[in-house]
Amino acid sequence: MVDVSQIKEHADVVGSDGAHVGTVDHVEHGEIKLTRKDPDAGGLHHFIPVDFVQSIDGNTVRLDRPADEVKREWSTS
Repeated sequence: MVDVSQIKEHADVVGSDGAHVGTVDHVEHGEIKLTRKDPDAGGLHHFIPVDFVQSIDGNTVRLDRPADEVKREWSTS
């Protein structure tokens, strides 16, 4: 289990394929809230479960699935 308290505001979030998913706004209620200003966000906040996190390496949050899959599964509320 990853220590989610290590997830930093404005950290990069990448899929298991190394592709960009988003930028951390903050963690709340077991989800990572991504900034809406990120180019991939389309002006909306997106939420991904902290269960997707495989590792945290400095200012990078690495997920356990490819970026395209994460984007199909993220929510906006």
